[in-house]
Amino acid sequence: MNLDERQAALAGLEQNLLDHVSIAEPWALVERFSTLARVSGSDEERAGADYISDRLYALGIPHQLYEPEIFLSIPRSARVDLGAPHNLSFQAKTPAFSLSTSPEGVTGEVVYVPRREDEDPAHIFTPEMDDRGLDVRGKIVLFEGFSGPDEVDFFAQRGAIGHIFINPGKRIHWSICTTIWGTPDLDSVERKPQIVALDVNREDGDRLIRLAQEGGLQATLHTQLDEGWYKCPLIVAEIPGTLEPEKHLLVHGHHDSWDVGVGDNATGDAALLELARVLWDHRRHLKRSVRIAWWPGHSTGRYAGSTWYADTFALDLAEHCIAHLDIDSPGCRWADHFEQVCWMSELDAFCRQAIRDVTGAAAKGVRPFRAGDYSFNNLGISGFFMLLSEMSEKQRAEMDYYAVGGCGGNIAWHTEDDRLEIADPDNLVRDIKIYAAAILRMVNAALLPFDYRRTVTEMADTVAAYQQAAGEHFSFAAVQEALTALARDLDAFYARHAALVQGDPADARAQAANNALIALSRLLVNLDYSRQGRFRQDPAVAIDALPDLAFAQRLPELAPQSDAYRFCLTQLLRGRNHVIHTLQQARRVLA
Repeated sequence: MNLDERQAALAGLEQNLLDHVSIAEPWALVERFSTLARVSGSDEERAGADYISDRLYALGIPHQLYEPEIFLSIPRSARVDLGAPHNLSFQAKTPAFSLSTSPEGVTGEVVYVPRREDEDPAHIFTPEMDDRGLDVRGKIVLFEGFSGPDEVDFFAQRGAIGHIFINPGKRIHWSICTTIWGTPDLDSVERKPQIVALDVNREDGDRLIRLAQEGGLQATLHTQLDEGWYKCPLIVAEIPGTLEPEKHLLVHGHHDSWDVGVGDNATGDAALLELARVLWDHRRHLKRSVRIAWWPGHSTGRYAGSTWYADTFALDLAEHCIAHLDIDSPGCRWADHFEQVCWMSELDAFCRQAIRDVTGAAAKGVRPFRAGDYSFNNLGISGFFMLLSEMSEKQRAEMDYYAVGGCGGNIAWHTEDDRLEIADPDNLVRDIKIYAAAILRMVNAALLPFDYRRTVTEMADTVAAYQQAAGEHFSFAAVQEALTALARDLDAFYARHAALVQGDPADARAQAANNALIALSRLLVNLDYSRQGRFRQDPAVAIDALPDLAFAQRLPELAPQSDAYRFCLTQLLRGRNHVIHTLQQARRVLA
């Protein structure tokens, strides 16, 4: 088969696969899941998993049901009480992994820590915290935002005994406040929150602010959570490839939810099931395998399900997984823009092209957050997507919506309002087709579509920013030289293998080049997204690019010759050694 014939065959296969996508199977799942409150560890979560397994069985798709025991924290109830002279109670929700209180609750003075006047309102989901010099020791902090791990940890370290977070709307959002990613181990268990946290809505929060500003406000916080080990269903379907079946693309999303969670993530579960059906029907055309997984423990275990899988199958993943694709909150109402789609920089062109070819729309990529089920960064596995289609910023502004972390931008996210009306069947089919095209292109690519020149350029920009921050205090010149050398080697590598892009995946040269690209991902993804090592998990907090060097940003704040300054220089020296050594290893891969 010549080049033109091969390209025509690939285009025809892709079109046939996309035409095979239907709404019938996924919408039936969405409707069923809209009746199930699939909190991890519950009977209704198991009922949802049974539905997925039964449908896979009926479709003849081979799959495995695992039942890991994972550590969860399940919120049950919360409230804020004000004693005399106010004698008020406020409805609240407590985040997963907050402390449960005794029946008497936790009582203390409430101190309001306002947001900075110059802070971007869009940062309400990840507010820039600043204690403004206030003494919060032994007090309950009243703060605007969501009760995430960064926020709770920030005030806990400053001696607060409790937190009241003011959500931005009428509804209170469920959340999780631990910095521990997945089930704790001996190294991370000490980071379990030792403080009471809860959330109230905007109206009640404004009232609390007014009372706190009058001075002397005493509040009692009540929270109840169930915490412990739960056996949860985890399903993995396998669509075998015909040429390199051991190599696989991991496609995944969570099947647990807050309440019924239609937009987060019943639509994603539906997409996974339809992808399994379509790919199974086209399995004889797949060169590499597709592994499709539904995780538990996402919402109440800080990604405990995907982390269990990453731990249990770490060696197989490290050896054979070519990339992972995360599916969370696709196909939602009014979601017709692709402006904040996560992908690692080496997959920038690949992802943009897939979205444009299927929808005609331009897409904007962002660096993947330390969130979602990106539990594979430490293994060095390239990842793409998380959230996909969303409402435009203009439409959110017109509807007076604030920023949320799913449901296509609908503020029903993580509330009781995330019901059937949040899902849109046409948008869901469109998003499934994007996934299907990206999956087919990835597993059938003669040369895997990773462009690490883009990664190295991004790293060089990061190092330049750190150098500017460090000034004359520390030099990253050797890192820049190592990046320049790797960039030259990458240019030569891609020039040498350019003809393979439209070639035959069975070509031994292509397979050798792909092995090199996978080896590069193990080095560069780990370097750029992790500090904890290959088989560990970093905390569930924002992580800077090239985190071993990010301490350079602290140098200007430190007094020269102070202990802290010298400790920072030592940290940077070790980090610089690690980065240069890893870049040298990457060059050896390309040799």
